[in-house]
Amino acid sequence: MALFEYFPNYIWNLSVAIAMESGAQIGEVIDMCQPIKDASANGAEAGLPQFMKQWAGMGEKLIELAAEDEAKGRNFSASNKLERASLYLFTAERMQGHGHPGRTETFAKARETFDRSTTLGALNRERVEIALGTGTMPAIWTKAPGAGRKPAEEVCNGLDSNKELLYWTRLPEELARRGISTLCVDQPGTGEALRLQNLPVDPHSESWASKAVDWLETQDNVDASKIGMTGISLGGHFAPRAVAYEPRFASGAVWGANHNWREVQDQRMAREGENPVPHYWAHVHWAFGAKDQEDFLEKSATMNLNGHMDGIKVPFLVTHGSNDRQISVNYAHDLYDQLVNSPRREKVIFTNREGGVEHVGADNMSYGRDLLSDWFSETLGGQTG
Repeated sequence: MALFEYFPNYIWNLSVAIAMESGAQIGEVIDMCQPIKDASANGAEAGLPQFMKQWAGMGEKLIELAAEDEAKGRNFSASNKLERASLYLFTAERMQGHGHPGRTETFAKARETFDRSTTLGALNRERVEIALGTGTMPAIWTKAPGAGRKPAEEVCNGLDSNKELLYWTRLPEELARRGISTLCVDQPGTGEALRLQNLPVDPHSESWASKAVDWLETQDNVDASKIGMTGISLGGHFAPRAVAYEPRFASGAVWGANHNWREVQDQRMAREGENPVPHYWAHVHWAFGAKDQEDFLEKSATMNLNGHMDGIKVPFLVTHGSNDRQISVNYAHDLYDQLVNSPRREKVIFTNREGGVEHVGADNMSYGRDLLSDWFSETLGGQTG
């Protein structure tokens, strides 16, 4: 199993692969990518205005087509088109540098389109905002069907994802199918929290993850004794730390281990491994609220889970792709080995036999999605069939 590699650089291919795993149509992907293939040959950053033009342009076209459906009362079809439009707009926005012309407007249109798709499609998701010490943490709430109190799962972003991309992993859909509700969050430093509220990354993830638990405890359809936590990419650093320091979590998992993220920065400065987004250093400076590289390195200095994982005293699952080109698989072994107080610890390294070998399963998310869904069903009390 391998990443779909249409372009000669990893960052563009990663974005395309994530979009395809998130619901993009292959014909639309080809229409967006063919005109910019030559532009990609000059590096990940050189052709970004063309990338924005093609992907945002497809989003705009789908919005027009959805309006024609809606005018005929075909709301479900309109919702389907708006869903892809939102995905393409978020993808276009995510690839641009901080302050790039049109980025703010594209993000706003993507959000608006996503919300309109929710309404027209009568989709099982609700936008909520969770109070933090400063500002709020926007989130998407997907409820498990049926009456009574159900287990719930908090899912957090990586460095450059957003709650909508978390939703499009279809993990909330699979968890709901198993009787578990899901809260996908834009924690500080990501999504709306960064773009609209300028809230920087808080490396002490228990501070914001606990606020989500507070909110979940107020919901009359949540069993507060059965709350889990997981994260994707850099969320594979935040989730274990949160579970170690927030005793109300009953189970945890990572979709990609990110054990020593501070060490990863040293590797990236040495040009070892791949970056997740163009303009990488400008992005992390923005996300961390850092004025320069020295300030960023200081703000991220504590992002190492060594010495913290003995605080995890609940079941915990470690997953990682064997061909992760961003984060070494060795970090999965480090995390697993340090879960000395977990009553049930498991480690799954995805191989070519099944797929999901790239960073957070960008080549095939189905195996990670199924495994995490079943794990939380087994450890929180859902059903697996």
